[in-house]
Amino acid sequence: MLRSSTLTQSVTVTAVRHSHRQWFQSIPVNYRFCDAGRNSLSSNSAIFTWKRKASYNRNRSGMGTFTTRALAQPLKNADELIDSVETFIFDCDGVIWKGDSLIEGVPETLDMLRSKGKRLVFVTNNSTKSRKQYGKKFETLGLDVSEEEIFASSFAAAAYLKSIDFPKDKKVYVIGEDGILKELELAGYQYLGGPEDGGKKIELKPGFLMEHDEDVGAVVVGFDRYFNYYKIQYGTLCIRENPGCLFIATNRDAVTHLTDAQEWAGGGSMVGAISGSTQREPLVVGKPSTFMMDYLANKFGISKSQICMVGDRLDTDILFGQNGGCKTLLVLSGVTTLPMLQNPNNSIQPDFYTNKISDFLSLKAAAV
Repeated sequence: MLRSSTLTQSVTVTAVRHSHRQWFQSIPVNYRFCDAGRNSLSSNSAIFTWKRKASYNRNRSGMGTFTTRALAQPLKNADELIDSVETFIFDCDGVIWKGDSLIEGVPETLDMLRSKGKRLVFVTNNSTKSRKQYGKKFETLGLDVSEEEIFASSFAAAAYLKSIDFPKDKKVYVIGEDGILKELELAGYQYLGGPEDGGKKIELKPGFLMEHDEDVGAVVVGFDRYFNYYKIQYGTLCIRENPGCLFIATNRDAVTHLTDAQEWAGGGSMVGAISGSTQREPLVVGKPSTFMMDYLANKFGISKSQICMVGDRLDTDILFGQNGGCKTLLVLSGVTTLPMLQNPNNSIQPDFYTNKISDFLSLKAAAV
């Protein structure tokens, strides 16, 4: 059995606020949240999560109730974990590669898992590329991964709009890069913005009024290396002045891996700017939202208890797996270090942790 003995307590409180938006009524309740790991309030609902080592709830009778979660344990028997699931979902940045450099041992590990009949899925919060473009990156790195096995948050944004029957006569304003535009186009949605607005400037003069398209029904914000004040103002006007305009974020990652030399400001910095100017919280379609997990489970007919989520971030990857009811494995090859995991203030505990995914090979050999 894959269990641990040391326990912490967690308390989860959920609240939902109704929306007046015409097409928002069809959104499944469990998608209508911003980020369970941030304790933040969405414009449409809220999920609040607190996890402490000694906390409890009292019910109406005054009795205390506890929910427990085991502290992360080092992965010692890879075979046992591999045999316990049918599908492995891998984050990409910090797990498969760093920047444009493949992490050591990845090809051999993926080949071993495929030889055992495991389904492999690759999920990334990075929205700068479409699924097709990510497929080319995998190919460039020498990895045989099909487009159907790749799920980027750029795709999730388009898939989310389709799932709520977003009107085709409405437009989407994009603060982000080419990946979002390509996925919206494939889904049949009209869009404006993106890199094209990266060179636009506002010349402030007395009495100047900035115009915006009143047919914009959603603003999608992702990582954007061409972010500027024009985009902030345009997106703000759409969200604040267009009735029912949705504010959608691909992710709220604080940092990202643009190179393998250091961490860089992530998509959360762009989302934060729009949230600050609109005083609204976004609907997050990337990790740790369960939207992509539910989409994958339905598409492939996977039982979530038969999935192991493998990632390098606690507040996105591991929380994503936990929100979806999956097993979770943290790798220390990316953002999270062992001291960060074991910090008493860290409340997010994966089932297991290891240095990198190629440990599946060495730990497998050691267990024989």
